[in-house]
Amino acid sequence: MKVIVWRTRAGDGAGRGCLRRWRARLPRNRWVRLWLGCLGLLLFLCLLAILFYDLRPRAAPAAGMAAEGPLTLVIDPGHGGMDGGAVAADGTLESGVNLSIAFRMYDLAGLLGLPAVLTRSAAELNYPAEADTVRAKKVWDQKTRAALIASVKNGVLVSVHQNRFPDPRPSGPQVLYGPAPGSKALGERAQANLAAALDPGSRRVAAPAGEDIYLMKTAACPAILAECGFLSNPGEAERLKTEGYQRCLALLLVGSVLQEAGNGGL
Repeated sequence: MKVIVWRTRAGDGAGRGCLRRWRARLPRNRWVRLWLGCLGLLLFLCLLAILFYDLRPRAAPAAGMAAEGPLTLVIDPGHGGMDGGAVAADGTLESGVNLSIAFRMYDLAGLLGLPAVLTRSAAELNYPAEADTVRAKKVWDQKTRAALIASVKNGVLVSVHQNRFPDPRPSGPQVLYGPAPGSKALGERAQANLAAALDPGSRRVAAPAGEDIYLMKTAACPAILAECGFLSNPGEAERLKTEGYQRCLALLLVGSVLQEAGNGGL
């Protein structure tokens, strides 16, 4: 929480005393301050939504249904079905964490009047009969998601993932961006917002996604992939499973899209 210091006239000891007492009342627990910061961000997002988006009620589209609007947020919960993604030490699957964060992003987008679609809305995937190998299932899944993304007009893709590393010490978010116009600026904004709120002092910067990340490579719309944290880090893995931390991640990611849209970058 930023402390605002008002200038007082020389000798105004009462003003300085009030300020000291006000600062002393601020919560010192880092995570309490984080939730307060997220609440402030939510209020800011509501203001942006009022300024830039139509807040009329809309029917919530199911996964695979494109929504209408000047800009549509495409939320991709990474992995799913037979592909669980990274696994935490306690057995928590990345695919489940990704889906939980994606649902919170979808709900927040609806609250703010921002049209949104999900590339998947369940833990399981309905593979076709001809996808009878692990490779065939993965290829079908990626191509199905890519087709959905391509069908959305004025889309902005945010793919939600979690990281893993053999060393349990690394932590914090990392954002990758695709080659489509607008992706780099959105990626840099999302990285800055995530780091400022969740990993102060981080020296990570947004980076281009590798050629092996199919959805980033094929998306014609602005596209980023957010590695929200490390499941290999025990402390961060516990936070990533909590409702409050997931809500904060959703706020930061949706907020980054709205900020970039409000500045004309999308």
